[in-house]
Amino acid sequence: MLLIVIIVCLVLFPLVKSPKDDTHVSKMEVTNKAYPKKRNQPQYYKVPEKQYELFDFDPNTADSTQLLRLGLQPWQVRNIYKYRAAGGRYNKPTDLARLYGLTLKQYKRLEPYIKIEKEVMAADVYKKTDDEKPIKKDTALIAYPVKISEGEHININTADTNELKQIPGIGSYYARRIVSFRQRLGGIANVHQLLEIQGFPESSLKYMSIGESANNRNLPPITRIRINHLDVNALSRHPYIRYIQAKEIMNHRRLRGPIKKADDLRRLPSFTDKEVERVKPYIDFEP
Repeated sequence: MLLIVIIVCLVLFPLVKSPKDDTHVSKMEVTNKAYPKKRNQPQYYKVPEKQYELFDFDPNTADSTQLLRLGLQPWQVRNIYKYRAAGGRYNKPTDLARLYGLTLKQYKRLEPYIKIEKEVMAADVYKKTDDEKPIKKDTALIAYPVKISEGEHININTADTNELKQIPGIGSYYARRIVSFRQRLGGIANVHQLLEIQGFPESSLKYMSIGESANNRNLPPITRIRINHLDVNALSRHPYIRYIQAKEIMNHRRLRGPIKKADDLRRLPSFTDKEVERVKPYIDFEP
């Protein structure tokens, strides 16, 4: 009997389900229902497009509220305002296409609604009557600077721009450049220095003089730099002294003492003989 019972148990045991297996299946079913498997294709969220209105507008007069309603971005509206504040004007619809950041799609959408009003000048509305006669300009009254004759000279170290314009070949542009160049250098030591100004007319040099100083009638009135007292930055501010040259001057003063004459500059590696001669009139060697 015992043997029969054992055989029956062995036959029936595989057919009986384990409660653990039922629990596992039930848990899997719940998990699958709560978290369904992802599809192969990614899911995207639909972002609603910004709503805009279309109506006739003039980009020269439309305010920010109208421009934003048309669908323009705030930074695009700011660019329109900056353009108008700088004196810019949209004369035809295609001028708006040059707006920075405006896409072709935006412009095509706005183009049919761009209505630019013609700018009317007050002088066109209130024209002169027939009784008013136009005033003719008398060309004889227009003042032009009288040019000096050959053999005459103008002191370029003391003359202002009006006097300099009396030199043949010198107009307002070169008169201003001469004054600026003179101030940077501290005076002109030789009229040929003006050829350092780009495009300067060499034919005008014969009408120029450099003047004389009060102490020495052979020297022009030059403002000289105290080479043994100034620091590197002050020395390098002079147009004829480069920064590396100013550093070598400082090293010479520190190691060998003050610079006493122009020949001391020739011993510095960064100075050429031509540069020494050019800067010599502007140096005070006082220790």
